[in-house]
Amino acid sequence: MLHVDLDQFIAAVEVLRRPELAGKPIIVGGRGDPTERAVVSTASYEAREFGVGSGMPLRIAARKVPDAVILPVDQEAYLAASETVMAVLRKQPGATVQVLGWDEAFVGVETDNPEDYARNLQAAVLEETRLHCSVGIGDTLVRAKVATGFGKPAGVFRLTAANWLDVMGGRPTRELWGVGTKVSARLVKLGITTVAQLAAADPQDLVPEFGPRMGPWYAELGRGDGSGTVDDTPWVARGHSRETTFQQDLTEPGQVEDAVRELTARVLEDVVAEGRPVVGLTLKVRYAPFVTKTHARKVPETFDKGDILARALDLATAIEAGRPIRLLGLRAEMAMPDDARKGHTPTRGGW
Repeated sequence: MLHVDLDQFIAAVEVLRRPELAGKPIIVGGRGDPTERAVVSTASYEAREFGVGSGMPLRIAARKVPDAVILPVDQEAYLAASETVMAVLRKQPGATVQVLGWDEAFVGVETDNPEDYARNLQAAVLEETRLHCSVGIGDTLVRAKVATGFGKPAGVFRLTAANWLDVMGGRPTRELWGVGTKVSARLVKLGITTVAQLAAADPQDLVPEFGPRMGPWYAELGRGDGSGTVDDTPWVARGHSRETTFQQDLTEPGQVEDAVRELTARVLEDVVAEGRPVVGLTLKVRYAPFVTKTHARKVPETFDKGDILARALDLATAIEAGRPIRLLGLRAEMAMPDDARKGHTPTRGGW
């Protein structure tokens, strides 16, 4: 199986629209105004050399690269480019395609020479979209996904059971797909710092820290094991979310209520289009300067907009009085269709 990852996708799409930007440090985020509160959505390789990365406040990114070209996010353009790429992948001989997001997908195929297949795939994507991609080859989804990082940019790399520990064994656990900074810190408490140590761990020893499901799963990740099947079942959203970063902190209860009402209305537009009832709500609050908390609650299945708004406003009562708020977000979880409940797990998540 192959993992296909488009290189600096958003920045590359912007360069296609503005060829004169090629080779320049590009930062995409918010409305393209570093004086406003916003975060970096992506940065070109040239900007990344200065330490700019996704999620960084736009104003800080602008300070790091004073001569960077800063552009607003254009989701419609990126979605259109993504759909074209995925169509190219589906046209490849014998390909089964599992879309992970705008810029990445798994491709399952039977071939005696996966490297040649990967290079032909890269050439097809480049010819039809003028976008470069990197390809990871693996005997599990995890190994294919991790392999892509070694192929960047525009390269091909293979990771299998045969070379997994040779390549990954000495690396920190945070470099694994699905293990971030917080999980790796918890693993350190158990004396596990490297992929090799995690691979050798008894799964049951991880249960007290991570629980009966996640503990064994992290051990499996350490070995690079897991599913060896690409699933092309159409992705089904578990929920929809909206959030707003305020240019001026909210300080009054009335401001907060108005913001929650607006967020709820926007989220409900997406939920209504899905035609599935809401079963849970999560309110995200970011206090100034940058402390984020979430408040979640399961709710009985409902289509009632008034009920959903009332429950969202009730969640807002958990907001700490007197603390300035720079961001609010609301996520509505929806009941899954019967076919999704029977075992298909969507790849994309929420916050």
